[in-house]
Amino acid sequence: MNRCVRRAFLCGHDKTTQQNFDHRRAWIETRIRELASVFTIDVAAYAVMSNHYHVVLRVDKARALSMDHEAVLRRWTQLFTGPLLVQRYLSAARDQMGESECAKVMAFAELYRQRLHDLSWFMRVLNESIAHQANTEDDCTGRFWEGRFKSQALLDEQALLAAMAYVDLNPIRAGMAESLSESLHTSIYARLAELQGQQFLAISAPVVAPEVMGEVESARLAAPALPSLSGLLPEAALSALPQAPLMPFDVTSRFEQAVPFGLEKYLELVDTMGRAVHPGKRGVIAAHTPSLLSRLGMNAEAFIACADHFFKDFASAVGTPAKLLEIAAQRQQRALRGLAAARLVFGVKNGLEKNSRVSPNNTLAN
Repeated sequence: MNRCVRRAFLCGHDKTTQQNFDHRRAWIETRIRELASVFTIDVAAYAVMSNHYHVVLRVDKARALSMDHEAVLRRWTQLFTGPLLVQRYLSAARDQMGESECAKVMAFAELYRQRLHDLSWFMRVLNESIAHQANTEDDCTGRFWEGRFKSQALLDEQALLAAMAYVDLNPIRAGMAESLSESLHTSIYARLAELQGQQFLAISAPVVAPEVMGEVESARLAAPALPSLSGLLPEAALSALPQAPLMPFDVTSRFEQAVPFGLEKYLELVDTMGRAVHPGKRGVIAAHTPSLLSRLGMNAEAFIACADHFFKDFASAVGTPAKLLEIAAQRQQRALRGLAAARLVFGVKNGLEKNSRVSPNNTLAN
């Protein structure tokens, strides 16, 4: 999650100044999916609000490690100019390069490989590119984001489900939408559109003219040789990136790169939660609990009751009581913040009683 500076409505309608920046929400939504096509990081859910955004991501380190050097170099140079050596290696001049020069390029490739599955680099590129666009539009300089992004690890399927539902329901809880089909700039809105045969398009894809691409190439060559955020390509080049699809759903849980649930059940779950959060706008709470909640052993009423503060009850990780205790043992801590909330929402599983704790010798004890 990241928030605009001073919590101002820099991505929405500010009632005080009567300025409207809703179009910037589309910038963020589009850039998230563009960067997912470059990084080996998949997008499970997102919600872009007026002054902050949430995103649920899956880091695929194995995919980055399996790429050859050239594939890594070509991915990274879709975002950054790269050193002159890398530019020469990816051009027809490669045959004229010496052994030591090629070895240096391989070192760059290994550095970029690590960055392709680095959440911090994903967020840095996302935030810097959006900040640059906004400052250019406002003809000003200075900070656009409040600070570094905040993140929490999702330890198990239950935590993933809770995070995705929480994120997708942000506009409903904020009163910005009365139905899922009206929740603009969210992953659930995009999924519903795709189900209806509509192609995702947060904003019109720009047509990059040849003369513009010439300017892009000139900017690449004029940029500093050292790889850094200052070498980020111009917006014309970034906007030409393809937009990656959202993570698919797989009820069999056999496809590792998919959300391990059925899409139909997930939509039923989010709709039920949405009706419970806003009964005045969304109708009565559904009489039945989605079967997915029952299968995972989650307490629907408890989740609904604490929906607004759910992730604030946890610290650096979210998961079932058993998973939190396991991580606490690995970190040599007695417990992690959020254990009480986990027991309330996720229930007690795997034979752990409510008074389970981590003993001083780092073993689970009752």
